[in-house]
Amino acid sequence: MTAEIGTVIRAAGAVLWRNHDAPEVALVHRPRYDDWSLPKGKLDDGESPLVAAVREVAEETGHRAALGRRLIQARYLVRSAHAGRTGPKVVDYWAARTLGGRFEPNAEVDELRWLDPAQARELLSYEFDRTVLDSFAAVPVPTSTMLLVRHAKAGERTRWHGDDDLRPLTAAGRRQAAELTRLLALFGPTRVHSAPRVRCVQSVQPLAAALGVEVITEPRLSEEGYWPDPAAGRRRVLHIAAGACTPVVCSQGGVIPDLVHALAGPAATDEYGEVPSRKGSTWVLSLRGEQCLAADYYPPP
Repeated sequence: MTAEIGTVIRAAGAVLWRNHDAPEVALVHRPRYDDWSLPKGKLDDGESPLVAAVREVAEETGHRAALGRRLIQARYLVRSAHAGRTGPKVVDYWAARTLGGRFEPNAEVDELRWLDPAQARELLSYEFDRTVLDSFAAVPVPTSTMLLVRHAKAGERTRWHGDDDLRPLTAAGRRQAAELTRLLALFGPTRVHSAPRVRCVQSVQPLAAALGVEVITEPRLSEEGYWPDPAAGRRRVLHIAAGACTPVVCSQGGVIPDLVHALAGPAATDEYGEVPSRKGSTWVLSLRGEQCLAADYYPPP
């Protein structure tokens, strides 16, 4: 049955890339439409665009993807009877680095090609895909992606009578930590670092356990360790991010806004000129050496 005109069709996809030095992107051929497109697909019921983007890449290309910076959103009208639905379509896109895989032709996608962005642009069938690819090609691919997390909910400081360093997550905070684990996993994290406060470590401990790594404590990234020498704190963060990696760093609300603003500049501020940093939120920083290419904010899950 075809949906009524006006029903918004939500979808997600990615510009899947490989090779830091000479990037190539993946295009897929769909025999049903006889077109070349970026991997994408409709959201399942209750599914987030982030999860859908990773799932669709896996289904259409056979590759595991590590999400990176957020790209532009494509909006267009679906009129094809093949789609099974008709109406405005909104597709959220991310840049995504391949973590490896093997393409197998199937009924939905019968061919995959890796091309440099200029060649890919010529092959794509749709202008909206070319616009998305242009937004990817406008910025160099990162050498690392840092996931900068503010700790989850830990209750009110005034209600905790012990050492504040030992104030733990609340039940709501533990639920946030579990949700953060699922979110952060989509970006292909490789290491987990944290300010030594208990609530910071607890916020990323489930992720570290899932990855089979230890949480590395970072005294310079607590509030009391950062502010005596912010420049040293920033150098430490860049050192953590050095090399081809995706580190997670958990810190506090007194550190993250200054750190993000120092690395990303005014582009990271909201309409009030502030850098948002709610408890349980994440900044995804795309870095090439010491240059911050993009900074994307994700509110608490």
